[in-house]
Amino acid sequence: MIINEKIKAAEIHLTGVDGEDLGIVSTAEALAMAKQLKVDLVCTSMMSSPPPCKLVGASKAKQEAQQARKREQPGKVKEIRLTPHIEEHDYETKKQQIERILKSGDSVQLVVRVSGKEGEKAKQLLEELLRDLAAVGRKQSGIQVSGKQAAVQVNPL
Repeated sequence: MIINEKIKAAEIHLTGVDGEDLGIVSTAEALAMAKQLKVDLVCTSMMSSPPPCKLVGASKAKQEAQQARKREQPGKVKEIRLTPHIEEHDYETKKQQIERILKSGDSVQLVVRVSGKEGEKAKQLLEELLRDLAAVGRKQSGIQVSGKQAAVQVNPL
């Protein structure tokens, strides 16, 4: 995102503070208008001619830039490993850790290591966790129990 004097185009297609179309104006004229209104002139795309620009409040321009950067970054998938014989305190600690990750916008892959005939117990543990995490996330697909592990991915709401 290019702001104020950094816009090098001779002419721009200007949009006002309230979203009204002000047409094609010279960059110098648009900068003078921005200074008069005490706002920033923000170029949204340099790919067209004349480039589209808009008059935006100073703090709002920074917020839009931060939001654009956040949207560009794909969400990460973090893995949390558990065992079917987890104790209550450890369960609560893991649950809080998962809630923190989901609230930050990342997905969580829950994996329960299984040995022998613990498959059903592992599935019950994951179902209980999913119920407890219903307020902050939902499962992407069903619980997969295969071989030595049971797994489910939880995405943030």
